[in-house]
Amino acid sequence: MSATTIREAVSDDIEDILRIYNEGIEDRIATLEMEPKDIAYMEKWFEEHTRRYAVLVAEKESKVVGWAALNPYSHRCAYAGVADLSIYIARDYRGQGVGSVLLPHLEKVARQNNFYKIVLFTFPSNANGQGLYRKNGYRNVGVLEKQGKVDGQFVDVMIMEKLL
Repeated sequence: MSATTIREAVSDDIEDILRIYNEGIEDRIATLEMEPKDIAYMEKWFEEHTRRYAVLVAEKESKVVGWAALNPYSHRCAYAGVADLSIYIARDYRGQGVGSVLLPHLEKVARQNNFYKIVLFTFPSNANGQGLYRKNGYRNVGVLEKQGKVDGQFVDVMIMEKLL
């Protein structure tokens, strides 16, 4: 098994980030999004992730197999030190430890950018994701019942957090 390397994402990674994100949408395990995104959507998203809101990619054998991003939790100044987390792993690499390498690197970047807390939202059914987060010191804050709909069905969303 090859080593996983982590680096800051560059514009040449946008297509890989999009591919992996669309797999997450299709698999209905990590997001309330329903429709696959296109390259224009992801380019705009990438442009908005500057300065403090970093995007990292995980590579195996020079192939992008996962990514993680810090996102604004709120635009209110009182929450300037809180980041929202996104992490997506390519379908064929899930459960192989990619997230366990990627997440600590993103936390280091968060600290360097003066974040003191990371929050995330996950489906209660996403046991693999929750295992990754708990292993890295995240705690369950609670569940928002019927927070959204996926395929016409209400879904709950679990909130987790970590103080850095």
